[in-house]
Amino acid sequence: MQRFTPEFIEAARPGSHIPGDRWFAGETYEKVAGKWTYLYRAVDQYGQVIDVLLSVRRDHAAARRFFASALRTGTVPAGVTTDRAPVHPRVPGELIPSVLHTVEQYANNPAGADHRRLKAWLRPMRGLKRHGPARILATGHAFVQNVRRGHYDIATDTLTGTGSASRSTTSHSPSDSEIQGTTLRPRAGSDNATAPYISMVSRAWPAGT
Repeated sequence: MQRFTPEFIEAARPGSHIPGDRWFAGETYEKVAGKWTYLYRAVDQYGQVIDVLLSVRRDHAAARRFFASALRTGTVPAGVTTDRAPVHPRVPGELIPSVLHTVEQYANNPAGADHRRLKAWLRPMRGLKRHGPARILATGHAFVQNVRRGHYDIATDTLTGTGSASRSTTSHSPSDSEIQGTTLRPRAGSDNATAPYISMVSRAWPAGT
């Protein structure tokens, strides 16, 4: 899973939805190799995970690196909501001078709720041993969560009583539609042959992510 998850994420990128213009960002923490590590995450108003960053430090440099990476998704947010951590008030304004930055109490609940889903999934584990696999796991969790919430262009084939597939209006290769009935809707420049395998990765992760 650690080897192929980044490849599946990259293959699915052409089918991902553009993030919304209201972001909720924050960080949580997990132990990696016995040391506390900080996980930055941002979600939009639709619940789509925009980006994640695993950092050994919780400082201005890490926050700036995270927001700069999130901006590469192609959306410049009109509003960003964060917690009251000292590193947050400066960074959004530095990178996006026009942004409305909100730090009111309870305003960042969407980010907190998103953190809890990941932490609940990690809790039964015996801890993460290395930074690299932990980063891939966090990124893969966000990817699968977005797939399950419908933030990728997905076409579903429904089998009829005669055994034939009732297909969506989007065309795709017949050989791609037989693996559990789910394929990635093709876009310009995308390789639809990877779609069944992306679907398999999504089903391989535990439910409730």
